[in-house]
Amino acid sequence: MKISELRQKNTEELKKLLSERTVKMVEMKFDLEGGKVKNLKEVREAKLDVARIQTLLHEAEINSK
Repeated sequence: MKISELRQKNTEELKKLLSERTVKMVEMKFDLEGGKVKNLKEVREAKLDVARIQTLLHEAEINSK
């Protein structure tokens, strides 16, 4: 997801998306170690999505203080 798409979501949606992406990332890591994942780009994209969402949540927390 692009950062502009994520900025349009509210905090609750971001938290839900963060939990979904984190679960997906963990599943892909296990599949990667098991040799099931062929596309490494998906794993990298999942990591970047999680980092982007965490950054936006942190920004929202700072702005609310």
